[in-house]
Amino acid sequence: MSWKINNKFVYPKSMRSIINGSRHYSIKEQNLPSVTSILKATESDEKKASIANWKERVGVQEANRIKKDASSRGTSMHAYLEKFLLGKLNLELIELSEDKSKLMADEIIENGIKNKLSEIWGTEATLYYPGKYAGTCDACGVYEGQESIIDFKQSNKLKREEWIEDYYLQLGAYSLAHNVVYNSRITQGIILLCTVDNVFQDFRIEGEKLIKYQNKFLEKVNQYYNERMT
Repeated sequence: MSWKINNKFVYPKSMRSIINGSRHYSIKEQNLPSVTSILKATESDEKKASIANWKERVGVQEANRIKKDASSRGTSMHAYLEKFLLGKLNLELIELSEDKSKLMADEIIENGIKNKLSEIWGTEATLYYPGKYAGTCDACGVYEGQESIIDFKQSNKLKREEWIEDYYLQLGAYSLAHNVVYNSRITQGIILLCTVDNVFQDFRIEGEKLIKYQNKFLEKVNQYYNERMT
């Protein structure tokens, strides 16, 4: 491995549950809504309409199949990447495999991890902002010299930046929670993405742009709680 594993932060163990239809994390006697549940609950009417139109266009059965396949593929790809980052997976075995998720993981490793990642603090790390929210980030550590949150994504097609605001909001949520709880100085969020056709993409937000998305996510947190109080 060209990076070191540095367990400088102790990430909490958590239990997940569904409360009133939303995923929650039980951490230190707090039941906190997940980052993705907050994003889902505060979706704009425009986004809800776009999803509904897509389901109507392809049909409910086909939409469910696409979502199920994507979820399964994403789970498998994440598992391979986590094992690789922790030194528990032989890259040559990935390269010899015909498994789609393994091949996608290999693209991310070759193009987004090698010679860029220098330190890993945690993988599949539970992060939380006390009293507000919790979630699981794929990886955190030092990426191209900056303390970073790293998220792995898979997609059926190439993405444009204007389509991935939720990805940026997730990075904002995780980086803010990490900095608040651990007094870290995460200044960068990284998205490493591979399509089913094995095309790699990366996106990043840093500095003022990351702070903007941290604040935008906090606005969504306030909206989430306010709607449940009325």
